[in-house]
Amino acid sequence: MRGHGPSTPDGPAPADGPGHRAAWLDSLACAAYLADGQGIITAVNPMAEQLLDRSAAELLGQDAHQALHRNALGQPAPRSECPIRQAALANRTTQGGELWFERGDGSVAPVAWLVTGYDDGSRQGTVALFHALDDMEAGSLQDPLSELERLALFAELTTQLTSTMDAEEVTNRLVRLLVPRLADWAVVDLITEAGEVWRRVVVHVEDGDLKNQEHLVGPLPAVPQESQLPLSRALRGAASALVGPETYQGEPDSGIAVEQGRLFAATGIQSAIIGPIRGLRDVLGALTLGRCEDSHPFTTADLPLLEEITRRAGLALDNARLYERQRKVSETMQRHLLPQLPRVPGLQMTARYVPAPDASQVGGDWYDVFVLPDGATALVIGDVVGHDLDAAADMAQLRNMLRAYAFSQQKPPSKIVEWLDQAAMQLSGTDTATLVLARLTKVGSLGWELTWTNAGHPPPLFITREGVTQYLTDGHGMLLGTGLWEPRPDVSLLLPPGATLLLYTDGLIEEPGASLDEGLDRLSRQAAALSHHSLDTFTDQLLARARPAANEDDIALLALRTTDNRERPRCSSRSSLRSPGPGDDRSVLAG
Repeated sequence: MRGHGPSTPDGPAPADGPGHRAAWLDSLACAAYLADGQGIITAVNPMAEQLLDRSAAELLGQDAHQALHRNALGQPAPRSECPIRQAALANRTTQGGELWFERGDGSVAPVAWLVTGYDDGSRQGTVALFHALDDMEAGSLQDPLSELERLALFAELTTQLTSTMDAEEVTNRLVRLLVPRLADWAVVDLITEAGEVWRRVVVHVEDGDLKNQEHLVGPLPAVPQESQLPLSRALRGAASALVGPETYQGEPDSGIAVEQGRLFAATGIQSAIIGPIRGLRDVLGALTLGRCEDSHPFTTADLPLLEEITRRAGLALDNARLYERQRKVSETMQRHLLPQLPRVPGLQMTARYVPAPDASQVGGDWYDVFVLPDGATALVIGDVVGHDLDAAADMAQLRNMLRAYAFSQQKPPSKIVEWLDQAAMQLSGTDTATLVLARLTKVGSLGWELTWTNAGHPPPLFITREGVTQYLTDGHGMLLGTGLWEPRPDVSLLLPPGATLLLYTDGLIEEPGASLDEGLDRLSRQAAALSHHSLDTFTDQLLARARPAANEDDIALLALRTTDNRERPRCSSRSSLRSPGPGDDRSVLAG
């Protein structure tokens, strides 16, 4: 049955019935339909009946996508590519243009659309609003936004801009939300912390994609205080202004006016609005939205909308810049906390530190290498609970105390760690910690003797030059900070020339939902496969391959390699280190 104009149901339908239509739906100034959670049309307003030339009776109970959505040729559109359906399933407010809806005579009408959720007290679902686009408008939604469309845009801006702490990503998301929805062109000029002005983004839609015009971005001249032209005023924090190419056709009053004239000439912008992007304390930049001659020109009625957009962008950029400042401070602190590796003849050494992805770029993981007064080389890998500034402060205290004990007392690693544990208990606020402390001493032509003790830390990994791996699980004792005391063991192993020793923290092997043995096995296999590479390549590739995909912790890694030759390793023990049996080339971390 084909309809010819609006129809009205006879009498009220039940609140949850397919013919129910809320009064607010009929009051909308655009076409609209309601759909339930399965995408079935439950109500259609008169504007929709008129635009589609289809009666409500025909549409009610139909799958909205199947009944309406077509491509430009009138063919059924793939369900998986329908943006309205995707937005409804994700329960998010989305708008765009253009789509094609089938009319009663079989033709298709290009429409601009918006879909959002609704709850009228009796039912929940989605409401789709749409209006026809003529040939001039097709592909661009630049009519004045309705109140509902404004609210949807503001909600999307807030969600998109505040969900990242990267200033560049904030600007990229901003222009993607505005072009072509509001403008043909979007330009973002930002003031750096040093006071310089940079044109960061100049974008428009080209072949359906948003393209940044790289030849128009870059540094801009300084903002003169006396200039009264709109961009200069906006960058000083003045109110938004309506601009056209004629604004910059006269004698330029500054270098930045010359650049702005070049922008209008290169882009073909015929109508623009420019507004300041303000932070909490400073002006951060300016946003320019431009339309070409085929689009409706901006009016003064668009300025309040621009002010609200730039206000939200300013808050997001301010937060991103504050985060970046904190990150740089944290990185500087971490860089000074972690030591430079000494040069030791006969040894190659390298170290890496990777902060937790969502932390302050500092943490409690650390490594240390230093030469002792008797000529031995001390190796340390440690981890204080946490990955924040408190953990970094505790780590620094432990590291300094450990260095002091190791330098002043010519004792085995076990004794040094026992003293460190007792002293750490006296530090206010220090949490538990794990570490491995080792002494490395040259033993003539045989190689290097490694003597270590382990305070609750993942076991070091020993790799021969042939790629045979063994976890050094002996020498294991209680972690620091428990308040309990027991004698700690020392264990020795002869590292032959060409051997590699890997000390690491648990972020390299632990993954949520996976066992510790899985992480240890992954690390061992990757280390064996990479053993023939140079030490730097070995370390970088091991981080890339063995690091868990869902890593949420810091990682400290210390790798060393003895001078290469073909001698085989020999093991000795001062406590309970056993020699591996046949086929037993890797131990497993106990506990």
